[in-house]
Amino acid sequence: MTGGDCCSSSSKGEGGTFDLAVIGAGSAGFSAAITGAELGAQVALIGHGVIGGTCVNVGCVPSKALIRAADSLHQARAASRFSGITAEARLDDWRALIAQKDDLVAGLRQAKYIDILPSYNTIAYMEGPASIEANGIAVNGDMIRAGKIIVATGSSPFPPPIPGIGDVPYLTSTTAMELDRLPESMLVIGGGDIGVELAQMFQRAGVRVTVVCRSRLLPQAEPEIAQALTDVLKDEGLDVIVGAAYGEIKQGGPGVALSLTVEGESRMVEAEKLLVAAGRSPNSAGLGLEDAGVGLSKSGAIEVDEYLRTSNHDIFAAGDVTGRDMLVYMAAYGARLAATNALNGGLQAYDATAMPAVTFTDPQAASVGLTERRARDQGIDVKTSVLPLEHVPRALAARDTRGLIKLVADSGTDKLLGAHILAAEGGEGIQTAALAIKHGMTVTELAETIFPYLTTVEGLKLAALAFDKDVTKLSCCAG
Repeated sequence: MTGGDCCSSSSKGEGGTFDLAVIGAGSAGFSAAITGAELGAQVALIGHGVIGGTCVNVGCVPSKALIRAADSLHQARAASRFSGITAEARLDDWRALIAQKDDLVAGLRQAKYIDILPSYNTIAYMEGPASIEANGIAVNGDMIRAGKIIVATGSSPFPPPIPGIGDVPYLTSTTAMELDRLPESMLVIGGGDIGVELAQMFQRAGVRVTVVCRSRLLPQAEPEIAQALTDVLKDEGLDVIVGAAYGEIKQGGPGVALSLTVEGESRMVEAEKLLVAAGRSPNSAGLGLEDAGVGLSKSGAIEVDEYLRTSNHDIFAAGDVTGRDMLVYMAAYGARLAATNALNGGLQAYDATAMPAVTFTDPQAASVGLTERRARDQGIDVKTSVLPLEHVPRALAARDTRGLIKLVADSGTDKLLGAHILAAEGGEGIQTAALAIKHGMTVTELAETIFPYLTTVEGLKLAALAFDKDVTKLSCCAG
């Protein structure tokens, strides 16, 4: 790989020479390539596999489409919470639903990735596996040269180290959404975002689902949020087994059988299908990174500094391959910074302080900023407010009080440090808290902000008021 000042070069992509090479053509890769083009660079964008990466093809878009479809089934069944209303819904044709999902994916892949490439005449798209070598980047046997490189190759599902897991057929988050028929039962290993989202979706679609995890659901979330979501899933009929020590998994019963120990007692869980959703692994193998002087963690993640530089300062990395903040919008954000820093020699730091995150269960678990534990681990003296949704008028009117809002604030400065919501469409309200944290608002200032009445986001105001007041003694809209 060649180094030097990329942008002082007069390279125009001629003779296989570019200012910037981006390896990976998903959301992060496109973000980096477009940023490079906007900065006047000649960019080589190298993709391998289906263009568009994880989010549009096998992640965010297809999963949320199916989750929303299953939600319509649940809402019809739950309509009786309103007096005088009965409703019924059923899933008649799973294959038709999958085909509709596939059409959506194909349309967005075409419109948001393939069709936009011609708009940037300084981006050269190349298809094939890439390897960083001493004299450049090998792509399908051809060699190109670039002043700077950004690696944005994403991540892939990986199985946990359970004895026998390599000997049984299992689904991943990708293949689960490609099933041509629904199974009678499903065992989901993993209680993180992907596991709980798909578990609830399949349960609502008519599958009998068991979720098993080593610790608890949503282990990075506030414990109050995790417990409330666990209760919701159990109320919907899911079998949720937390704190499990895995034994062995093998073929048996209707499909697979997993032995485990929970609170000292042995159990056996059987299901027709197994879905492994216990994590993802960075796609860093086979790129020649170590020979290029790029440091990797034990998990294979590319190690970067706050400016997205690797230990080889001509090579940057962004997105899932760095092993942190595995969210598509954070991948795009990081890739934009990486391209700017690589081409301009700048030092724009990656900042996830006000990073919102949403788990698309129903109700949705949304968060931004610090949890209470993380704040205390940082030595911050914190105060907290926990508001059950039964105190939020919107939830009462909707007759859906499943969930809560928790705020974390600095006791000394009153500054809002974190907000955590479990509520229907909680992901829509979390951005208000993200803006509050980004701009350094105090909980007093949040409580004094005007919110529209009978909205879920008004719960943030009520939770802020609850630091100092008993909200049960306030009238509607009272502050």
